[in-house]
Amino acid sequence: MPRNLSLTFVLALCTMMGALGIDTYLPSFHAIAQEFAVGPAAVQQTLSVYVLAMAITMLFYGTLSDTFGRRRVLVFASLGFAITSTVAALVQSIEALIAVRCAQGAMAGAGMVIARAIVQDRFHGADAQRMMSMVMFCFGLAPAIAPVFGGWLQAHGGWRAAFFFLTGFGLLLTLLCWRVLPETLPADKRVPLHLRVIAGNYLTALRHRQFRRMVAGLALIAGANAIYISAAAEFVMGILRLEETSFGWLFIPLIGGSMLGSAISGVLAKQIAPRVQQRIGYGALLLGCASNVLYHLLTDMPVVPWAVLPIACYTLGLALLMPILSLQVMALFPDMRGLASSLQGFTQMSVFAIMAGAVVPQLFHSGLALALGQCITVVCGMLVWWWSQRSAAAQDAPQS
Repeated sequence: MPRNLSLTFVLALCTMMGALGIDTYLPSFHAIAQEFAVGPAAVQQTLSVYVLAMAITMLFYGTLSDTFGRRRVLVFASLGFAITSTVAALVQSIEALIAVRCAQGAMAGAGMVIARAIVQDRFHGADAQRMMSMVMFCFGLAPAIAPVFGGWLQAHGGWRAAFFFLTGFGLLLTLLCWRVLPETLPADKRVPLHLRVIAGNYLTALRHRQFRRMVAGLALIAGANAIYISAAAEFVMGILRLEETSFGWLFIPLIGGSMLGSAISGVLAKQIAPRVQQRIGYGALLLGCASNVLYHLLTDMPVVPWAVLPIACYTLGLALLMPILSLQVMALFPDMRGLASSLQGFTQMSVFAIMAGAVVPQLFHSGLALALGQCITVVCGMLVWWWSQRSAAAQDAPQS
């Protein structure tokens, strides 16, 4: 396997770790509620604590990888993911499942953060954008397949089978990180683990106004995706009135748009200016959100494929934007890429956790409510990002 191809494959699997922990068991929400005799809101918390734990630990994984190396931290996290997945498959109460899911999310937080840092270690400019796009393209396969496969596991083995599957994935990833993944951060470039220095670095980043605004805007733009992911069970089985094996009707268009956008971004990396690609991405975001709201305004009985095509348009636009915007965020701190990636991941997953735990339960009763929630979140994110760029331009103007 060519060197870059093998690296892309392992990095894609690393980014899949968090997503698989979210998507694989979504078709089992109703079964978990029935077994433990709880309502859908309680089962929803098994998702929100997982995402919240991911968000919190993302703050630290980048810094830990800056100190101990990328590979060693990934091996630790993927093995921990396998162990906690096994425990989750064996629990006997909803309280225990929530607690174990918190620990599982803490392990899953390493994947995306360190993968982004590795790309920045090895590649620059258009090559970094193309590599990030390739990773995101491969990453998109997991959320597309996981709910469909999870529905099959639920139908034939019950909800515990999904967590045993995650155990196998964690063990495979541990082996690949140990045997295949190269260490991209040389020992002479690592940062000593001095808490005062680390705290100072975090404060430096958090005091940077443009960084704060860019991270917040990007988190909101991407966070709108969390609405349909975390509401998948109610959207598919409640609003669309489909079976537990029919999650592909949501996730294949949702992830298909993302994969197509990532593929286009990789092709366009050296063909057009990033500013032009950003405009195309923003246009697709707005078209997807507006058509989604309009469709649900015009019907009380949403059906596939019309109910999911606007979501695919949104994710296509998001995939066109994410490689460019993520690299712009990390470029503000070229000597602290791991830390910048950590803060970016923390903010995005915090928005996801808030959406899953607090916002989505207020929306998943209605297709129109979900569409409006997505649209409002995207528009707010775009406005915050525009504010960050306008403020930066105003600061640079007197110097020019």
